[in-house]
Amino acid sequence: MGIVTTFTRLALGSAIMLASLGSVQAQSDDVKIGFIVKKPEQAWFINEQRAATEAGEELGFQVVRLGGEDGQEVLSAIDNLYAQGAQGFVICPPDVRLGPAIMNRAEQYGMKVITVDDQFVTSSGEPMEGVPHLGMSGTKIGQQVGEAIAAEMEARGWDPQDVGALRITNNELPTAVERTDGATQALLASGFPEENIFDAPQQSTDTNGAFSAASPVLSQRGGYEHWVIYALNEESVLGGVRATEQYGLAAEDVIGVGINGSGAAFAEFSRNNPTGFHGTVAVSSTMHGRQTAEDLYRWIAEDQEPSANTETTGTLMTRDNWEEVREELGL
Repeated sequence: MGIVTTFTRLALGSAIMLASLGSVQAQSDDVKIGFIVKKPEQAWFINEQRAATEAGEELGFQVVRLGGEDGQEVLSAIDNLYAQGAQGFVICPPDVRLGPAIMNRAEQYGMKVITVDDQFVTSSGEPMEGVPHLGMSGTKIGQQVGEAIAAEMEARGWDPQDVGALRITNNELPTAVERTDGATQALLASGFPEENIFDAPQQSTDTNGAFSAASPVLSQRGGYEHWVIYALNEESVLGGVRATEQYGLAAEDVIGVGINGSGAAFAEFSRNNPTGFHGTVAVSSTMHGRQTAEDLYRWIAEDQEPSANTETTGTLMTRDNWEEVREELGL
């Protein structure tokens, strides 16, 4: 609750300071939009912003790429866009609970907004209505992960009773909960014992954060012959895999399946020797970036309002097919 209150105060204060910009803002018939992402250094978001820029070059609108890793940075990014004359922005928010405050600010500036990947929620935690969204179906993507793990366990002839499941979690992010819950549902449906699933809460959604979360769980639960790993993204699964390596588990005793289909997965699949990272459910970040940018452009230029909620699913990418899937999805 504190982060939203702080952000709202900042928004109101900045709104007063910048109100005078309205009279001097550059006027132009050209469409300019922003594309704000929470982790601009991650491959997924690099691809999204690049695809949005390419769409703009083809269709004749300008894309301003910005990062917003916390509430203050998002506020500054919106102010920046307003000062540049942008008519709207696509955003993957750093905290979905900031949705109401972000929309208040956008409405002050007369900007249209589309969310990508992570959807705004209200103070009660429900999806925020009235803001078009494009993202993965978290539950369905997670179910694909669980099904892929179950299928590979069967292919290797593993007895589920001898397998521990490392569920790397981030319960503050609804999208993450949907994905890990979906994977858990699929595993349980395949006959995996619920008591063999262990949570590893991560502080950050990257490889280092997952490594730190996974290591103590592996140390405390050392009685399993094999391990499976799942999380909200492939960077987190890779952190779990690195932890199993440090713990001394062989690659053939680990099945990690991530979500995204980015450079992190490509690098892992390109290694000379296979690791415990079995695969990832690849989704086209390129499509996400291009589609949301084009939708926002047409909303601004042609008054074509986008669909309220567009959900995408993915394709299992493994060491055997990753190059073909990468080409097919334009990653």
